[in-house]
Formats: sequence, C-alpha cells, structure tokens
Amino acid sequence: MLDLKRIREEPEVVKAGARKKRIPVDDVVDRILQLDLDRRSLGHERDNLRETQNQAGKKIAGLQGEERAKRIAEMGQISARVKDLEGQLSRIEEELSQLILKVPNVPDPEVPEGATDKDNVELRRWGNPPEFSFEPKDHIQLGEDLDLIDIPRAAKLAGSRTYILKGDGARLELAVLQFTLERLTRKGFVPMIVPTLVRRETMVGTAYFPGGEEQAYACEKDELYLIGTSEVPVTAYHSEEILEESELPRLYAGFSTCYRREAGAAGKDTKGLYRIHQFNKVEQVVICRADEEESKRFHQFILQNAEEVLQAFGLPYRVVNVCGGDLGAPQIQKFDIETWMPSRGGYGETHSASRFYDYQARRLNLRYRDKKGKVRFCHTLNNTAIASPRILIAILENFQEADGTIRVPEVLQPYLGGKARIAR
Repeated sequence: MLDLKRIREEPEVVKAGARKKRIPVDDVVDRILQLDLDRRSLGHERDNLRETQNQAGKKIAGLQGEERAKRIAEMGQISARVKDLEGQLSRIEEELSQLILKVPNVPDPEVPEGATDKDNVELRRWGNPPEFSFEPKDHIQLGEDLDLIDIPRAAKLAGSRTYILKGDGARLELAVLQFTLERLTRKGFVPMIVPTLVRRETMVGTAYFPGGEEQAYACEKDELYLIGTSEVPVTAYHSEEILEESELPRLYAGFSTCYRREAGAAGKDTKGLYRIHQFNKVEQVVICRADEEESKRFHQFILQNAEEVLQAFGLPYRVVNVCGGDLGAPQIQKFDIETWMPSRGGYGETHSASRFYDYQARRLNLRYRDKKGKVRFCHTLNNTAIASPRILIAILENFQEADGTIRVPEVLQPYLGGKARIAR
C-alpha cells in the first residue's frame, strides 16, 4: 500500500497514477484525506482531554467537600467524552485501513499510456520465428499425435480448461522447470517449495486482495486460498520481520503449482494449454533495500534471467513495456516477455517481471534495519522464470518437424535421458 503521508502530500499525483492504470479512486482518495483530517482533529482533542484528566487527578487529591465532588463530576464527563472519541477514532482507523488498500501504486513515468495489452510498447526482439516447408500443426494436435497431452479425459475428470500431460509431455514439463531452477540456483537464488494454500492475510499482504478475489479459488470451510503464483508465499515469507541490511538482497526461486479461476475469460483461449486453471511455475522473488536505483537494477536482472532461459531453449521472443491500463494495481512497472507461438500467428505472454518498491512490504510489515539503525520497509520484485505448460506450446510448435516429431532443445536433452527427439 502507499504511505498515507504520500497520499496526504501528493493526492493529485496519486489520482493521476490511478487514472493511468484505469482504476478510478478519486473518491477513495478524497475520503482518505477527510478521514485523515478527522483522525488528527479528534486525536488532538482526545490527547488534550487526557492531559486535563492527568492534571485534574493530581489536584482532586488535595480537594475536600463540594469542590472535590464537583471536580469528580467534571472528570466523569471528560471520561465519557474520551471514550466516545476513542470509539470514533477506532472506526476511522478501520475505514482508513480498508480504503488505503484500494489505492493503487503510482506507476513509473516510463510506463506508457494505454488501455489494454494492445497498447504495450515493444522494446526488443530475440530470434526469428521458424519458417516451415510444411503445414505446421498446433500444440494440441502435436500433443495428441505423440500421446503427450490428453484434454478430453482431463475434462471428464475436472471440467474445462484442464489437461493431462503424459509420457514425454510430462517429462518435458519437468525438464524445463528443473533446468530453470538449477540455472537460478547458480545465480544465487535459494530454491523454495512453498504452500499453495494460504491465509487471506497473505493474499492481502501481496496485494492480490482486495480486488482479485474472483480469480482465486477459496476453501471457505478452512478460510484458505489457492495461490495463483508462488510470489504470494515467497514474498510473504519474511512478513512481520525486521531483517538486517547485511542480509539483503534476498533472492528466492519459488516453485509451486498455481491455480487461477480465469473468471471473465469465457470464450477466450478456450482450447489447448494457453489459458488454464492449473499450472506449474518457477518464480523469481527479490527482497532488497529501499533504494529505487537498486530496485531498477534488480528489475533488469530478473528480466535478463528469464530471457536467458528462453535463449537457452532457442525460442524467439519479444519484450514489452506494459502500459498503464494493462498494469496491475500494485506494480510500479512491469515488463512482459512474449514467446512466439506459431498456432497463434504471433507472440503469447509467458513471463511478467514486476517492480513494487515498498508497496507490498508495507502491507506485509516487511522491514530491514539499515546501517544507521533506522528501520525501513524493504523493496520487492518478482518475475516468472518459467511457467508450464504454456511454455510447452512454444517448444512443441516451434520445434516440430515434417514427420511429426519434436526436436528437444539441447539443454533439455539430459533431463529426458539424452533424447534428442520426441516421437510416438
């Protein structure tokens, strides 16, 4: 969440940032400002009355008779007023805490204007899309022909937007995950396998709630939620803690199965592995000092890590600077990587690299003590290292051969027992 001080001092900047994200919060900001004024006014009155009580208590001890009774009666009235004020302040604090959660982070000036992902700005491309001398198949047909994917039986078991990976399809998914995890480990990331069921506080702390409830699966009986990314438990890992500056940065590579309801996606990408309810992902999470330049360097670092994985696979991709209207509420800035998918006739999103500054840390009460002894909120960042099976779309379709087989990227072959091709 944003610092209340910033909302108080720069309300128009905050409102403009929200408008850039197409998130209407003008009324919310105005209400926050009014509540803040009321809180300070009522708090000042309460503090003055408490001081009066303290002073009067000392004097009453030396009074007798009617004067003493009169002063005690007056103190009763003051006590009642203090109690009333404390009730008002408690209600104001509760409303303030809920409203502040609705105010989005202010986007970086480098974030382009735009309403949808069609307005995202391309920054660069790597690799060239393949040119086939035959009629290429999509990943569904390839998967069925090679007995790698079974969607009909998955639908029988679990409904729409589900799948089963079989044989070398399952091995290929495990290969991309393991390759990526090992690569990040060599770069200093600590691998983590994390809970996929978390409390609401964890979802609120990472800014998925409020606002993202429709996309999450809820286990209402146990008041737990299935995560949509390991970013949630990994970023919240140090919540309510004070780290030492010497312990930063913390680099984590979280592996988890992820779940998304895809609410509002009816009729969109209904076939195949692109938009599904369950998938596996390795997520990069960085917790660093409250230094904007350092955050920007780590943003490029985690983006580069993801690009290097795709380059190792030999997959063509492009990087885009996400526009305001396609930017989530908590992000300062986000870069997406879109990988070439022949069946889509274009690039499909496979990675998202996000920078938050202290927006998540404030919610999580995630802090560190700097070298001067001052306690400050950390900065957080995250980026997909690899997500599957969406990445399998690109691998299967880009590396298909005329005879229906699939070339296995060289770096993945050791994970498939040295297999260079996937055949029936």
